[in-house]
Amino acid sequence: MKDKYKICVSGSAVDNCLPGAFKKTEQVGYEIVKQGAVLLTGATIGIPAWAVRGARRAKGMSIGFSPAATKREHLNTYRLPIKDMDLIIYTGADYSGRNLILTRSADAVIEICGRIGTLNEFTIAFEDHKPIGVLVGTGGISDQLEHILKVGKRGKKNIIFDDDPVRLVKRLIALLKKLDKQAKRFTRPQLKISLE
Repeated sequence: MKDKYKICVSGSAVDNCLPGAFKKTEQVGYEIVKQGAVLLTGATIGIPAWAVRGARRAKGMSIGFSPAATKREHLNTYRLPIKDMDLIIYTGADYSGRNLILTRSADAVIEICGRIGTLNEFTIAFEDHKPIGVLVGTGGISDQLEHILKVGKRGKKNIIFDDDPVRLVKRLIALLKKLDKQAKRFTRPQLKISLE
């Protein structure tokens, strides 16, 4: 099986988003799959659930990372969905630990709308030097990230801001490919050792 990029969609579990944000999120999930990648989410409602819906519509794979330790806890304690995801990984790490595991498991992260948890996943991805896409015009924390970066004085390297779901995913995958190509240039060739 071909190795596929794993792209995390991070966003608000509640509706604090601008009108149209959920439909744009569904398009992001659809585009992730159509452009040959796998969708990762926090296995929750709101933005992540809409991304999963798009991935399902595109007949692709989506993997959810739950804060719960078991399916029973996922459903009964956290009251989170299991519908439409192909696989759920029960981290048992609560929300903050789940955010770390989810973000580190992804090759890139897309931020849509969001609140503090989305900001947490953004800062993890930023500190880990992962490519990040920000779907602007969706409300919440994602529309504040340019300002946060300006105040933080750390630059915007490998961060793409775009208001179009199709273009955002395309640009993010192109960035991943470019970074992979650069990394291959700087790796040493493997030595061939003969055991004869």
